[in-house]
Amino acid sequence: MSQAHVAKAQPKAVPVKKRIEQTFNLPNTLTFLRILLVPVYIGLFSTPTVERSIFAAAVFGLAALTDLLDGYIARQRAQVTKVGRLFDPIADKFLVISGLVLLVQFQRIEAWLAIALIVRDLAVTGIRAVAASRGLIIAAGILGKYKVVLQIIAIILLTLEGAVSISMLNLHLVGTSTLYVALIFSLVSAGQYVLEAWNEFSKKGGNS
Repeated sequence: MSQAHVAKAQPKAVPVKKRIEQTFNLPNTLTFLRILLVPVYIGLFSTPTVERSIFAAAVFGLAALTDLLDGYIARQRAQVTKVGRLFDPIADKFLVISGLVLLVQFQRIEAWLAIALIVRDLAVTGIRAVAASRGLIIAAGILGKYKVVLQIIAIILLTLEGAVSISMLNLHLVGTSTLYVALIFSLVSAGQYVLEAWNEFSKKGGNS
């Protein structure tokens, strides 16, 4: 076999410019923007005056909107990348955990509630990571998606607590009640993750 033929058989290296374009496509840029908005939210809400609380809620809402958009755009444009799959869930957890911790600090939710939600997310992330290391992809279930939406709504409402007054609406009551529902969804969906992972591991073990 000639050297020229061997050279043709080798895969071409992806140009640096193209790798940069793939990494910083629109969906990934939105994901990185969400990560950058987390410290902005923290900085605003760390001193929860009326104005800063309103701006903090707006920033949190904008960050949550990027979460909805990046996945949709990535699928529509066929721009799903390894970078996006890695950083998207990280960005989500940064955002939600930051909100929960600050709400505990300002005594707007009980510490145990925040801990339960955070531990659940970390446990599910661990399960999915173990599954991925074995070549198994466990997709997010519908209850898990509802849980995320409820968490976002609750954190925004509780961030606005004391900053805005809405007739016939107790922001603290509605916000904490929404988080309790989110906790129920999170525990049920976590059980589904465990069951699905167990079934997949069993199948793979039986086929090995």
